[in-house]
Order: sequence, then C-alpha cells, then structure tokens
Amino acid sequence: MNTHTSIRPAVRYWLLAGVIMVFFQVVIGGVTRLTDSGLSITEWAVIQGTLPPMNEAQWQKAFEAYKVAARKQYETLHADMTLGEFKVIFFWEYIHRLWARLMGLVFLVPFLFFWAKKWIPKWLIARLGIVIFLATLAATFGWIMVASGLNDDTRTWVSAYKLIIHLLIATFLFGVLFWTWLLSNGRPPAEEYSRRIRRWGWSLSAVLLVQIALGGLMAGMRAGLVHPHFPFFIHGQSLLDALSARDGASIGSWIDYEPALSVKAWAQVAHRTFAYLLTILILALLLKLHKWNPSAQLIKAAWLLFAALFLQFLLGVLTVISCIGRVPVTYGVLHQGGALLLLAALLYLTYRGGFSGRKA
Repeated sequence: MNTHTSIRPAVRYWLLAGVIMVFFQVVIGGVTRLTDSGLSITEWAVIQGTLPPMNEAQWQKAFEAYKVAARKQYETLHADMTLGEFKVIFFWEYIHRLWARLMGLVFLVPFLFFWAKKWIPKWLIARLGIVIFLATLAATFGWIMVASGLNDDTRTWVSAYKLIIHLLIATFLFGVLFWTWLLSNGRPPAEEYSRRIRRWGWSLSAVLLVQIALGGLMAGMRAGLVHPHFPFFIHGQSLLDALSARDGASIGSWIDYEPALSVKAWAQVAHRTFAYLLTILILALLLKLHKWNPSAQLIKAAWLLFAALFLQFLLGVLTVISCIGRVPVTYGVLHQGGALLLLAALLYLTYRGGFSGRKA
C-alpha cells in the first residue's frame, strides 16, 4: 500500500471531519433505536424528507401514518402517546436522516474543490470510492431495516438481523475512513515486530466486528432485559430457565424471535462470552507488546487501546445491569459509541506498529 506524506493538511482535516461525523451518525442511530424512534417516519423521501412537517395538519398526518404503518409498536408501546410525544421520537429519526444528508454534503463539496485543485492523489481517490460505496449501502440498507418494522403486525421493532447488517456496514464505513485518515498522515517508523503486530491487529479487529454484530443482535432483540445481572450469567434461575425454555427450539422461533425468551437469552450469552474472549485476547496482545521492544509511540497506542477496552467493558456492565424494564438510553448509546472507539484504538495500534521497513 503506497502512502504519501505530501497530502495537504486541509485534506487530512476533511477526512478527520468525515470520521467524526460517521461516529456521531452511529451514536445518533443508537439514540434513535433505544427511544423507539426508528419507525416514526414511514417513508423514504430523499429530497422531500429534508424538511419536517411544517404545521399541525402535517404533524397530525405524520402521526396517523405512524399509527397505521407501525401499528404493532404503537399499540404495544405507545397506545397513549400524544402528538407532542410523537414529535420527540420523530425528532431523533429526522436528525438521524438529516445528519446522513449533511455528511453527503460535507463530503461532496470539499471533494470537488480538492479534486479540481489536484490535491487528492490516486490512492486516496480509490479509497474514497470504497467510502462512497459503503455510505450508499448504509443509507440504502437503513431504509430496508426501517421497512422491516413497518406494515407488519407481528413486529414491535425493526428486524434485529437487518439491524446487524446496517450496523456492520456503518462500522466498516467508520473503520475504512479512519484507516484512510491514518494513512493520509504518512507511514510511521518501522517496528521490530511489525508483522506480528499487524497480524494481531487485523485478527482482533475481525473478532471485534463479530462482537459488534452480536451486540447488534442483543440490542435488536432487547436481550439485555432477560438477565440484567453481572458478573455471573446465572442469578437465581432466571437465565438458566430462559436458556432451557422450549420456545427457541425451532428455526421459526429464531425468525419470529419476539416471543421467544430462549432466543434472547442465547443472544445475551453469546455477546457476553465474546466480550470476555475479546478482553482476554487484547490483554494478551498488550502483554506481548512489552516483550517486542516497542517504541514510545507504540506504547502510547497500547495504553490508548487498554483505556478503550476498559471503558467499553465498564459501559457494557453498566448497560446490562441497568436493563430493568427497558434498555437504558444513555448507557446503551455510550456502549455503542465505545465499540467504535475500541475499533479506532485497535486500528491505530495496527497502524502505529504494523508497518515494516518494506511497503505494507
């Protein structure tokens, strides 16, 4: 991979702004999901949807459309909702979509300017093509996800499986853009054990992506409500009873999982087990780094990774023990954002330590 150190600061700042905007888009998406806001806008209007309802008649029309298209969610969770309360959940879905449009604008206008000035090298244009593809895919699948919860009298929320795909696409977008920004800063000095660091970094990033997918499954199923206890999986017989329930014995129960307690229990066990595995593997890498003659910059990257891991584990614990009756919005959103910070820390360590004297 040929990187260049001659990229102008303005281009690097533009890439960093994109990384930050994608991060906040994922965070806003988490708020949208946890506040039951995702089904409040019942159509995908790319141009017309830029403006919210402008008067009471338009608001009432949007509210009535929600009652019909998201009937299961409305009757199950919000049967006594007022128009004012509907405006709150509409706000979060609207901001989520508006932020996506703003990201497109922030990307396009500077890109055209930098391209006209010939400030963007060929390798960067190729990578930005991947970014555009992932951003378009995320937007498209975002609507597919929302549509899975509309006009379906059996579904209270969107499909957890489609939520996973949407979340993973957004995560890949964040990761690719963050890595591109790192490369735009040039190649760091070579480390003695760069090949091993690179192998560990990419492998752990793959494990983290699986964990993020399991987190999306747990979030989409509201699986945290099944067993809000830590550190032990079994508190009394609550989780054991849920895991052994027969309502998850068929393939159909995994498709129509809302009434299946055991499916949600297994989702939580998988997510929590993978969390322990990921923690052990990252700590193992950090211990190995001390034996590999790391540079001062690589040591800083290692401490950054440790801090991100500690924060994410703590947020996971606070989220699960606070799932009393409903998933806590604040902890849940911070935990989702923490996953991206952990990914960024892993990628930064891989970047800082993963380049050898040869082209990487």
